[in-house]
This record gives sequence, C-alpha cells and structure tokens, in this order.
Amino acid sequence: MIPSIRTAYNHQFTHRQYQDFLEGIAAEAGEAPVFKVAETPVFIPAQLTAQLKKACDEIIEVILRPDFKELTKNAIPHQLKVPHENDHPHFMVIDFAVCRDEQGALTPRLIELQGFPSLYAFQELMARQFRTHFNIPDTVNNFFGGLNADSYFQLLKDVILGEYQPEEVVLLEVKPHEQKTRIDFYYTEKQLGIQPVCVTELIHEGKKLYYEKDGRRIQIKRIYNRVIFDDLHRQHDKLGKHVSLFQDLDVEWITHPNWFYRISKYILPFIHSEYAPKSWFLDELPVIPSDLENYVLKPLFSFAGQGVLIDVTQADIDKITDPGNWILQHKVQYAPAIETPEGPAYCEIRMMYIWPDGSPVPILAHNLARISKSKMIGVSQGKPQNWTGGSCAFFEDAL
Repeated sequence: MIPSIRTAYNHQFTHRQYQDFLEGIAAEAGEAPVFKVAETPVFIPAQLTAQLKKACDEIIEVILRPDFKELTKNAIPHQLKVPHENDHPHFMVIDFAVCRDEQGALTPRLIELQGFPSLYAFQELMARQFRTHFNIPDTVNNFFGGLNADSYFQLLKDVILGEYQPEEVVLLEVKPHEQKTRIDFYYTEKQLGIQPVCVTELIHEGKKLYYEKDGRRIQIKRIYNRVIFDDLHRQHDKLGKHVSLFQDLDVEWITHPNWFYRISKYILPFIHSEYAPKSWFLDELPVIPSDLENYVLKPLFSFAGQGVLIDVTQADIDKITDPGNWILQHKVQYAPAIETPEGPAYCEIRMMYIWPDGSPVPILAHNLARISKSKMIGVSQGKPQNWTGGSCAFFEDAL
C-alpha cells in the first residue's frame, strides 16, 4: 500500500525467493507451515498506521472502563466460566479490514477482537524471513514501540514464564500437534522452552496439575492458554476422559480463559468510534434495517469466521431462536488495496498487544496480516490462490 515499496517488491519478486523464504521458516521452526503463507507482506503507509493506532486506543478506552467487567458479565457462557479470573488479559488482538473512506483514502474498519493470544512467536519468524529473503526497506518496521526481536521475546518470556522455570509452564491446546497453527507452538517452544501439551495429557491430583516429560512428572505452575473453550466443550465426548478445567485449580492462566469471551464480538455494540462499524445485539435492535444487504450477522460464540452470514435476509433473522447470542454489524467494504502481479487483493490487519502484570495499559508489540481475493478473509476457501494467505505488515512510522 506504499506505492514505491509495492512496485519495487512486485518487480523484484521471484518464485525462487519465495521458496527460499518458506524453507527458511521451516528450517527455523522445525517444520513447514500447514497453512498458506502469502507471497508478500503488507506495507502500511504512515497515515494508515496513525489511524490504526488511534482506532486501537479508542477501543482500549472501552476495555479500561472501571465497569468493564460488569458490562461484560453476560459475555461468558455459564458452563464455560473458569475460576480465578485476573484483572486483565495478558494478550489481546484487534482485527481491522483495510477499506477506503468517502474521499478514497485508505482507512481501517474494526472487524473483531479477542482477549486471546495469536501467533506471537511465528509472526516474528515470518517477518524476519521476509527481511532475509526480500528487499524490505529500513523505513518500515514490523514491531512497535522501539521493540526488536530480542526485546520482543524478552517481553514474551516475562509475561508467559514470569518467575517460573520453562518446564513449569506449558502451552495448552486440544490436540496441539494436529492444529493448523502448530508451527507457532513449536517455535514458541524453541524460543521460550515451554512444551505444547494436550488437555488429555494433564494429570490431576487435588488442586494441582501435572504433565509427564522425559519420564518425570512435573507440576504445572502456569498455563499459556491456547485452548478455545467453546471448541473444547464441543469436542468433550470425542476427547475421552480428561481433566475438567472449569474447577478450582492451583495454576495461573496466561491469558485467563474468561477474557476470550469478555473481549470479543460481545463488546462491538459498546465501541463508538469512526473506525468501528455500528453494531447491535440482535435482541436489542430497535428496528430491522430495510437494507439488510449492507449488514453482516455474527454469532457471538464462534471462531474462525464460522456461522457468519454476509448476505443477510429477513428469512435469516426469522430463523434465529436465540437473538441475544447474535450481533448485527454494518458491513464494511474491503478495498482491493494490495496490488499483486496477478490482480489486486484485500487484506486485514491484526494489531497484537501484550499486557504485562503491573502495566496500566496493554503494549502494542507486533502484527499479523491476512491477504485474500474473496469476501471472507481467514476462512478456508478451498485451494488457496497465489498472492493470498497469512502474512505480516511492515509499518511506516505514524506522522
């Protein structure tokens, strides 16, 4: 989106470079990503950088409200509440579509947000490999706030490990070695020394949790949580016997599971910003809009775009029996802002925050980008196209 950098990148790009880039990722992480990695990063101009930061600041103001927990008390499904919730999430991500405003200038529009970690380790690896194999100018940066690779991973260590030894902390997931994002688990282990563990491998004695490593039983002091709990709930019967994580356990959560629900689509109706499309709980909508084609319908309790209806009709609304669990959001029009050698593409930018204990506000640290040529970004669309997939962004400093 920075024309000079984009033109130069497209002109200099070769498929050999791209293959070397992918092989560089695989060599460092221990295996190749099983999801499509885009042939290009996204280059964010200074004005759009400033707007993204301003949009995030306005959203964080809502999260910092003294009454935020009261505001979101109904966000957590009763059967999925976990004890010992802390004061704030340790990780938080905010997703924006890249659109154009009435004057034709690029502008962000809020899509979603999560009080949950994203691919924090992998995104650093990807960005660094882009720099290694392609000509990325020093005028743009994948980090924020003066961070670099060393200080970024030190921040991750401070938040995830705290005062504990790496073997006392586990990365918890459902069947981690079968997940599409497992490359992030393996690279996290390489950088932080914490092992990916499946919920079915947990050993429960009293209030304590253990796992086995090299024939030893080790107490788990902290969980770097990558479990999406409504997914765990859905898979309960298929998993066989496993520890219930909804009981009183002597373990610290990074991030506590309840924040996945508090900071989610649930708070979209409470965010009032020029960068946030108007949203309503379906059961609180004063009147059904006559132009439903300009709205999307989103279930509160879903992930990875599941259940989202893009082309809404009155019949879709009439079918819903639990309107309190749905959001009606004004549709955003993605801009075909990424010029590629095979036609323009759309993109989303994820702003990735880390929130250490003791910090009054979360720290903007890194980013993730998704590039697509279809309406739904981040949802499996069959065979991936060229110049689409998971990526990262390099930002020009805000003016």
